[in-house]
Amino acid sequence: MVALSLGLFSCGGGGETRQDTVDSAKAVNKEVKSVQPDASNFAVNAANGGMMEVELGRIAQENASSPRVKAFGAMMVKDHTDAGNELKGIAGALNIAVPDSVSDATKKEIDKLKMKKGKEFDKMYVSMMLDDHKKDIAEFRKCADNCSDSTIKAFAYNTLPVLEKHLDSIQAIAGTK
Repeated sequence: MVALSLGLFSCGGGGETRQDTVDSAKAVNKEVKSVQPDASNFAVNAANGGMMEVELGRIAQENASSPRVKAFGAMMVKDHTDAGNELKGIAGALNIAVPDSVSDATKKEIDKLKMKKGKEFDKMYVSMMLDDHKKDIAEFRKCADNCSDSTIKAFAYNTLPVLEKHLDSIQAIAGTK
């Protein structure tokens, strides 16, 4: 069932009625009900956020002017690729559909940042990463404390230190720590 549902996402972009991949994954999970909605929604949102971090990290390596911002982008690519691969494995084992591309809203944010270069990019990217990692930590902590599925709960708990390291790093770059 997951393979079938994931196949839905790889065909996007062909028609006018293309559904957002995050919305599609949530709809499949609502029908399949392999885990409670809190666990499947967390997995979908974490996958979307992780893919955004990877894509923005790649862009940072190209568009940033600061070597520290470029290095932070490289860390985002590595750490969020690793976490995303782990989450995909867990989702597959639990029969949770996760998107294979970012949501339409997230894509718009990526596209907006992709247009920036140099110091303008650095400022916007650092600001976005500060806000995003604060939100991510809150969501992962909430799941680690309260998620109904023990495997998803453990993933959130084990990923928290990495997110906290990212927040510490970006705060240092921003000079807010």
